[in-house]
Amino acid sequence: MLRIRTALLSFGVVTAVLAAAAQPALAGPPSSPKPSERAHPSCSTSGPGQFRCFSQWRTGGGTSTNRANPSAPARPAAGYGPADIASAYQLSGKGGAGATVAIVDAYDNPNAEADLAVFRRTFGLPPCTTANGCFRKVNQRGGSIPPEGDPGWGVEIALDIQAVSASCPACKILLVEADDPTFVNLGTSVNRAVALGADVVSHSYGGDEATSSRVLRTRYYTHPGVAQVASSGDFGFGPAQVPAAFPEMIAAGGTRLVKTSAGWRESAWSGAGSGCSAWFAKPAWQKDGHCGMRTVADVSAVADPETGLAVYDTYGLGADNGWIVVGGTSLSAPLLAGMIGRAGNASQLDSAAYLYRNRSGLRDVIGGANGFCGGDYLCRGKKGYDAPTGLGSPRGLSAL
Repeated sequence: MLRIRTALLSFGVVTAVLAAAAQPALAGPPSSPKPSERAHPSCSTSGPGQFRCFSQWRTGGGTSTNRANPSAPARPAAGYGPADIASAYQLSGKGGAGATVAIVDAYDNPNAEADLAVFRRTFGLPPCTTANGCFRKVNQRGGSIPPEGDPGWGVEIALDIQAVSASCPACKILLVEADDPTFVNLGTSVNRAVALGADVVSHSYGGDEATSSRVLRTRYYTHPGVAQVASSGDFGFGPAQVPAAFPEMIAAGGTRLVKTSAGWRESAWSGAGSGCSAWFAKPAWQKDGHCGMRTVADVSAVADPETGLAVYDTYGLGADNGWIVVGGTSLSAPLLAGMIGRAGNASQLDSAAYLYRNRSGLRDVIGGANGFCGGDYLCRGKKGYDAPTGLGSPRGLSAL
């Protein structure tokens, strides 16, 4: 199955970039954080007919002892935790009870539930286990026999379920593990997640659009009444990624999140995927000037691995006593999926249309860039809608 690695941009994007190039040159390179030199992609490059995951991990998590209570679990020395996520995105209340957020990934992480228990205990969250009905792990057929393990996708799995826990501690988590990252098996896992009652499905993987994309959309990713969040990719401005470009998806862009004395600040992350679809028409609810087709992304959350989530993973890596810091748009997608579950309105978000109607509940992200496009909104964090961060990041749950 042919994978297209060249940028198939619509006529509208090309026109915009050419027009911008005719303007006075920028004084210097865009003000944007450089990609982390310490971060490592979790998954190897995908082959024909396969998706790849978008998580990026780095060491430096370490542990630090709670001096006031030495018997308490050692906390990671770096990376944000659930309290930080709640503070940054103004998440309050105890919503999400009864909502099921499904994580779809490839291969198995045999330590997923045990590591989730450490993460939740460390940050003071209630247990989420198979025994209490909060956590469930199945294969793509819905059975209990897992596929073969893979440490790279294992990092992705650990990140996804712990990110959902961070943004929605009360949500139930359904982990569906595909046999491998092929289009068919991951797609089959999506259908399985929906069949098992998922209210929200998080997709932290993707690939360039190709001739097969329309079939994939129809066969595996069209589920009315189910909210689906998909990572926009970690390669900056360029070809749109699927499934994020499917009109049914809420495409998750990425930010750099920093806490300052004045509060939390976000800017476009330099790796956040953005682009204009070459295959899918622009939905009626999406209106931006320079892309005649579907534009990615719609909304965003933290993704920069330099400002990522503290994740506990003992399968394969085991770095820094199990603690690593993980980012990529693989982080923003499950965080947003958890927020949707927490808001309790998932059936209304089976596309991003609801977000566009309720954009006042989002914080506009201004600053940063993810590539060069003549200063256009398709690659720069600008006032109003921009492609790297979409409409912005959640400010509470009113937009969801």
